[in-house]
Parts: sequence; C-alpha cells; structure tokens
Amino acid sequence: MMTPEKLAKMIDHTNVKPNASTEDINALCEEASEYNFACACVTPVNVALASELLKGTDVGVCAVIGFPFGTSKSEIKAFEALVAVEDGANELDMVLNIGALKSGLSRMVERDIEHVVESAEGMVVKVIIETALLTDDEKVEACMLAKSAGADYVKTSTGVGFPGANAADVKLLRETVGQKMGVKASGGIRNLKSALEMIEAGASKIGTSAGPSIMNGFKEL
Repeated sequence: MMTPEKLAKMIDHTNVKPNASTEDINALCEEASEYNFACACVTPVNVALASELLKGTDVGVCAVIGFPFGTSKSEIKAFEALVAVEDGANELDMVLNIGALKSGLSRMVERDIEHVVESAEGMVVKVIIETALLTDDEKVEACMLAKSAGADYVKTSTGVGFPGANAADVKLLRETVGQKMGVKASGGIRNLKSALEMIEAGASKIGTSAGPSIMNGFKEL
C-alpha cells in the first residue's frame, strides 16, 4: 500500500525554469524539506544554493546536465557534472544525445553517458531520453545504452517543450531495463492520481514541480 511517507521519498521536487530566482529556489527547498521529498531538482547554477539550504535535512540535491536538449559535447556534460557534484549534487539527470541516437551513432550515445557517469564520482545518474521524440525501438535502444554505460535510471522527459510522461512509455522503459535499474517518470505529473498511475506502470521516481499538490491529494482520499 502506498503511504504519504513512501511516496514523498519517490518525488524529486523540481524547479528547472530559466527564470527561477533565488527566492523560488528557497521556496522549492523549503517545500522539499517540509514534505521530506527525495530531492530538490535544480539547474546547475542553483546547486550550491540548494545544497546549502538543505544541509542537515534528509533531502538530496539533483542537478540537470546538458539540459534541456542534450546537445552539449560530451566533454562539456562531463565538466558540468563534475562541477555539480563539487557544488553538492547527490544526483544528476543528464539529457541523452538524441540526435546521435536517431542517427544510429550508438557508441557516441553510450560514451556520452559514460563521460557523465565517470564524472559523477559514484553519485546517482539518470538519463533523460525524451520519449516524445523517439520511436518505441529508439526508446528501447536508449534504455539499453544507458544501462550498459552504467547509469542508475532512465527518465522519460525533460518536461520542457515536449509531451511528458505517459504510462505506456513508463511500462516500456521498465520492461526494457528490468527491476534493478530505476525508472523516473517526469513531465506533466501534477496530481496524486497521475503519480500513482506512473508508479503502477513501473516508475520508481517521480519528477514534478507539483510535489505539494500531489501530497495534498492524500487528504482528499
């Protein structure tokens, strides 16, 4: 049975907007601490601030890497990951090189992920594959490349400019990676019903900017 406490620790409470102010990050971290979420997920420029704000809590800091399009060169992603870890990130959500995947450049995609995994120094790495831009065969290939490169999770979406998570994609990702690798559903998950639907389909983490609204849904049950 899903409890509020268990669900909270499956949520990465997120603000990766380009106009996020220090005030916004303060509010994000206050909510993350209040609800005891898994992580506060922020852009690299806000990692140090979030890490300082969450010091002494049970909430981690997740940084997005190569966000939002995944088109940075591997060396840049690797350096961005290294700096994020130095700034206090516990988890990294990197965007896959989507163009390379669609061009059949599998080794380039795999090495792109490996660069970040190597820079992560043992921190959790999630690979955002942007399911809305991929065929089912490409989704499967992206998952297998992420797995072989040593990533810890695959993630459905950036939530920026494209449709987000759906249960069918989450199910496909889970079936592809098996039970030992994580699946993070992200994009458009804004209430308890949709969060539970993603978990039922196989998600082990939920990325959302609506963490408090999801948790408050328990009060309506």
